[in-house]
Amino acid sequence: MSRGWIVTGGDVLGENGLALASLAPASLAFADGVVAEASAGAREFDAAGLLVLPGIVDIHGDAHERAFQPRPGVDFAANFALADAARQLLAAGITTACLGVTLSWEPGLRSLAAFRALDDALDAARAATPGDLLIHLRFEADNFGAIPTALAAMAGGRIAMLGFNDHTPSIVKKLADPVQLAKYAGRAGVAADVFATLAAAAMARRGEVPAARALMAEAAQAAGVPMLSHDDASLEDRRSFRALGAQVCEFPMAEAVAAEARGMGEAVVMGAPNVVRGGSHLGWASAAPLAERGLVTVLASDYVWPALTLAPFVLADRGAMDLAAAWALVSANPAAALGLADRGGLAVGQRGDAVVMDPATRSVVATFARGRLGWIAPGAEARIG
Repeated sequence: MSRGWIVTGGDVLGENGLALASLAPASLAFADGVVAEASAGAREFDAAGLLVLPGIVDIHGDAHERAFQPRPGVDFAANFALADAARQLLAAGITTACLGVTLSWEPGLRSLAAFRALDDALDAARAATPGDLLIHLRFEADNFGAIPTALAAMAGGRIAMLGFNDHTPSIVKKLADPVQLAKYAGRAGVAADVFATLAAAAMARRGEVPAARALMAEAAQAAGVPMLSHDDASLEDRRSFRALGAQVCEFPMAEAVAAEARGMGEAVVMGAPNVVRGGSHLGWASAAPLAERGLVTVLASDYVWPALTLAPFVLADRGAMDLAAAWALVSANPAAALGLADRGGLAVGQRGDAVVMDPATRSVVATFARGRLGWIAPGAEARIG
């Protein structure tokens, strides 16, 4: 039996569910990795003046790529990069991270070799952090050579979510611009002409995409892996992925797509950076008003982890949602979309995942994961009794 923790004096955000309860003064106890009744001998964390919120569940974040490749041509080993990412995640209050691992026909950062290296290092990284590191496999439609590896990973329980990516057509369109071509070639670690040749070869096999998608979807369903579509541009796009069994709509490019998905009872994901910045960096729909209208149900970190801690406060400031409803977008709702009933709230028996935040500065003071103090802000050590 572990000694456990009790977090006292703070305002705690209710129990699990798609509509979390209101904040209320309470104590929160952890024992043996889960939320528990308070017990004698637990270490105390004084949360006076602070908010105690469910740990953040990030359904899609690819900021870990910066730890693997901080600049083109500079790569770090997977074990080093994952350890760095795990620390940053806890500092951002993220207790469950679906690492958006893109498995592409591209060499380098998003290659089959890079995927295998990350997967090989993942178990050791998981053992070294109280946070939960999962793989959101972003499978590029044209990557036919990687299908056997992806199928084996799903069958072996290595994949938490399968995303259907299809970036090849948009990449090919950009390659006429030398600046864009240099960017993609630099990420891949090859010469520009080599990358252009690889992209053309991928485009030449577009006719094989539907059968490959159907094979991947069948394997995901057999393994119990939830699926999502990505960057749906039209209702037809979303309907085709729905027919494959994808019950989550991620980053819809048109409001009508999000509206139909919600009408079908599906989760709709957009980026927390979109909310924090006040709009999409690509000029697509603005996530905040769509969330307020119930058309967006999940916020993901996308490319900036700390955006997930700030976005709910931004939504609450807008006045259409209270903090409890906004926080569900980064906790209970993504957990439900992933089929993870053991987290996303603070009910007794759930994973001991919580983030303690200062409402004045909107910054993370401490993160508890699996009932352990995983991260504490400098200067907050005095709150430990």
